[in-house]
Amino acid sequence: MRQFISAVKDFMVAEDGPTAVEYAVMLALIIVVCIVVIGQLGTNARATFQTVANSIGGAS
Repeated sequence: MRQFISAVKDFMVAEDGPTAVEYAVMLALIIVVCIVVIGQLGTNARATFQTVANSIGGAS
């Protein structure tokens, strides 16, 4: 347990801590952008499939 506490203290004191936070913020922004893009693509795909389904249903 002491080794774990020592490792946490070393991490907090080290200069790498802020860098890790910066990477975490960048990763969060990338994830948000991906979710928005995937949502938009899903909406466009749904509209396309609905158009095709209406065309096939209307041709019968």
